[in-house]
Amino acid sequence: MDGDRERWNAKWRERAGELETQAPFLGEHAHLLPSRGKALDIAGGAGRNAIWLARRGLDVTVVDISDVALDKAERRAASANLAAKMKFMRVDLDGELPFAPLFDLVLVFHYLNRARRDDYAALLHEGGILVAAQPTVTNLERHASPSRQYLADAGELEAWARTLGMDVLVAREGWTVEGRHEAAVIAKRVAREVVKQIPPDESGPSEGPYR
Repeated sequence: MDGDRERWNAKWRERAGELETQAPFLGEHAHLLPSRGKALDIAGGAGRNAIWLARRGLDVTVVDISDVALDKAERRAASANLAAKMKFMRVDLDGELPFAPLFDLVLVFHYLNRARRDDYAALLHEGGILVAAQPTVTNLERHASPSRQYLADAGELEAWARTLGMDVLVAREGWTVEGRHEAAVIAKRVAREVVKQIPPDESGPSEGPYR
């Protein structure tokens, strides 16, 4: 874990993430996202998406392994007068997250962890919204980075959401205005149908309808 943290800290020292605006995909589909309640931003970095969500009215928890990224995010929240609506947690995302399924929105942007992603989606309460985006293997046609192990296969994100039994609201793949070939999905956690069991009539067999 310490090796991963130092690697990401080094990257974030060189990256002005606190100056980045939210992902265009979020703005394009803002009408599908909640503006009240709680949001969880997985691997949220310097808070580019979390700040936008907080401005919309959500209480946002940002989790990331990088101290440097979270420091940038926290300073940005303070300068935007959003500190009261945001929490920042240094978390090893290869382990279990210390949360209950109480979120209205879970974001997983540009972080591919196939071993844990089902757990992230499970943190939504019924009716909650999952938004995930990841560069795909097609991205290698123009960019050497991210490497293959960090890229989604064609159709993978949509198939993942459907495997979870979620209602897929948006699924698309293509080149973005930021120059990546990216898959993105918005899905809703469907309320589980409760089948009420009717106890047997202990008074004996029916003699037919009353008259």
